[in-house]
Amino acid sequence: MFIVDEWLKCIQRRPFHNSFGVGYNNIFPIGENKIIFVIRILYEKVGNWNGREELNNFKGHNRKGIIAHNLLKLTLMEKTNSYNRILVAAVAIFLLAVTYSEAQVLNKPEAADNPNLAGNSAWTAACASDSFNEYFVNFTWNPPMVDSDNEFILELSDANGNFGSPRELTRVADKNTVFDFEFQFAVPTDVRGESYKMRVRSTSPSKTSPASDAYPMHYVDYNSPLLISQDASGNIPTGGRIQLCGGGSIVLSPHNIPSAGTYRYNWYRSGTLLSEKTERITVSTPGMYYVELDYGSVCSGSANTLSNTIEITTGTSQGIAINGSSEIGLCVGDTHSLVANISGVGLTYTWYKDGVVVSGPTLEAHTLNVNTGVAGFEGSYEVEIEGPSACLERSTAVTVRNLGDFMVTRENDANIVLLPSQTKTLTISTTATTPTYQWYKDGAPIAGETNSTVEISETGVYHARVTETGGGCSGAPIDSESTTIVSPDSFEFVVAYAGAYASCQNTDATLSLSVINAVGGSGAKTDVTSDLESAFSYQWMRDGNALSGETSKTITISDFQQNGSYRLDGTLNTFDSSSNDLAVSLVTNISLIISSNGTVLCEGADPIVFNSSEGLTGETFEWVKDGSVIDTSSETITATEAGVYQLIIKTHDCPIVSNEVTINAFDESLLALDHPEELIIIEGETETVTASGAESYQWYDANNTLLGTLDSYDFQLEGQYLLVASFGNCTINRVITVTYRDNFAIPNVITVNGDGINDLWILPNTYSRKNDVLVTIYDERGKEIFSQSNYENNWPESTTLFNKQSMVFYYTVARGGENLKQGTITVIR
Repeated sequence: MFIVDEWLKCIQRRPFHNSFGVGYNNIFPIGENKIIFVIRILYEKVGNWNGREELNNFKGHNRKGIIAHNLLKLTLMEKTNSYNRILVAAVAIFLLAVTYSEAQVLNKPEAADNPNLAGNSAWTAACASDSFNEYFVNFTWNPPMVDSDNEFILELSDANGNFGSPRELTRVADKNTVFDFEFQFAVPTDVRGESYKMRVRSTSPSKTSPASDAYPMHYVDYNSPLLISQDASGNIPTGGRIQLCGGGSIVLSPHNIPSAGTYRYNWYRSGTLLSEKTERITVSTPGMYYVELDYGSVCSGSANTLSNTIEITTGTSQGIAINGSSEIGLCVGDTHSLVANISGVGLTYTWYKDGVVVSGPTLEAHTLNVNTGVAGFEGSYEVEIEGPSACLERSTAVTVRNLGDFMVTRENDANIVLLPSQTKTLTISTTATTPTYQWYKDGAPIAGETNSTVEISETGVYHARVTETGGGCSGAPIDSESTTIVSPDSFEFVVAYAGAYASCQNTDATLSLSVINAVGGSGAKTDVTSDLESAFSYQWMRDGNALSGETSKTITISDFQQNGSYRLDGTLNTFDSSSNDLAVSLVTNISLIISSNGTVLCEGADPIVFNSSEGLTGETFEWVKDGSVIDTSSETITATEAGVYQLIIKTHDCPIVSNEVTINAFDESLLALDHPEELIIIEGETETVTASGAESYQWYDANNTLLGTLDSYDFQLEGQYLLVASFGNCTINRVITVTYRDNFAIPNVITVNGDGINDLWILPNTYSRKNDVLVTIYDERGKEIFSQSNYENNWPESTTLFNKQSMVFYYTVARGGENLKQGTITVIR
């Protein structure tokens, strides 16, 4: 055994050389080929080899049985001496033990250095990104050899190191003779965690290595500095400082990262790591706040996502305000000081006018003198304070007005239509403190009209003049904008569709008055809708005829028989008005149906004729095939070609379009069955076959008896059946053969004694007479002696094969290269 052991070690570790006398320089083959190869070399060294053919024949068959059989046979070969037989038997037993007793040992994978990076060492954490994602893992395993079709697969756990649902990182199929190699892989883009593990799985045989050590792994998909602001508004305060008053709090959040909620974060206050991990943090404690993306203990810093800093300070609200009234009137030359309500506590004051700084910031400057000698002194004044333990706080605004500079505003429309016997009220407003009023018509004052309103009954141009008389200020009177009062020569109506409308598409339409214009002698138009729409009386017209009962500003048409041209007439006093015309063309609701006596064209059948549900006499119409007009005069047409047929009647305002009828060319593929035509059923049970594609069906038995006319039939008995499927005037016939499924298994013993009983190897219907099933039989040495597709239960064809009383054969039954059944056949003579 020592010689065998040493020789096998040599074989396992080295290539074969010519010193063995066989001329092989390939790496040692694996599996049963190794056994064959070693035995072949042994016999070429120590004796003559007569078993090459037998040994080659059993490659690929049941390894244990066939290899053992041949090895034992070889040990008894007469041409080997006793020493050689012992040596061969020892080697055979050893190889069988190696092949079937030992198990491959897969060692746990370990992080390895990257050969593409100079001076690199094994990685301890994977911080991958789109710019770098190349990692290597070392893997070793121990023989015996894996199978030739084996693959090694590197798998990754979840972030907690669990392999409940492992994910594949990579696989290799060319390392089945390499016991120490590296996997190269890329970190998946959704990996983020501190405790990922890896393992290696082989496929043939199926083995799994121990899990690797835990490694931090993160795919850094965002590696730019974050920007934080209050409520992610994007507004970073000046100086990066936010002050909280009265014990309040704010929310800080990054505003420049997409899908912010999908990440974990490291928040810091003045250098101290906080417990919060979400993108939003509520803060109320003073300090310097900043954040970075949490890519774990190693990768976070390398990602360079550290944000800007927001300083949070706190203070107390002082309730700052400006003393006195919220509105102050001053004249040019007046003196006036604005005084803050808080003073003498070391505060800094900043004064604003219309939002612009006019004084400060100045310590203890709690007053501001309004300079009325400067043009534009009027405006909105505020004061802002800040100081130790005090909030930055701004007061409510105080309005300072220039009493000598006031405004006058017209409150009514600029153009007003005045009908006979009507009156209208005109109104103005002013900011003057103590104003006086005078109304004018056509440039002349109206006697006695000295209020802010005036009632008029004549046409003309009106305005008011306002004078400030109080406050010690002097100023020029100000005239209001003018109002033009006109008496119209006529009125114009404009009607429009209410809502969406498209000709020959809508089933209803609503028309409504939209504008009333007063038209002057010069043709000028004034919109007087709001003033006069309720004063007119209305009448709707269709094609020039009044519609009974339609006397409102709106009309709805919902019947295509009411199609036509619509307008609206109106009357007010002596004025008669008419609108524009609107055409209404509603889709016709007549249902036009065409039908045919068939839908399939076949030779020798009756012609396919189309008919219409509507009479075509006196109508303008078109027969259409595949979108093209083929006939405009025949009330019925005959289909001579396959295609899509349709009828359009064009007499009405909107064409009436029929349904579509598709005519197909005859094709036997139009008939489909959901089962094969050779149907195998279990005796006593029912199998339903359903047909589709035809217009009608007839099922017949072998005696031509009609069994049914549905699209399906339930088969229970063996025999031949006929299906006649009709497609209009065309028919397709299908023969369905029903046989019972065999209820016996594949036999493993036959007796070829010529008594007609069990002389042949009979397979069940599932495997016999099937074109896609291959039956192969081997003799006891593994040599193929029979192979046939569509096996007809005809083996053995002769008894001359059997020279012994009892012989054993091997068989396989395969479909598409995949074994369905395999076993032995014992033949007894």
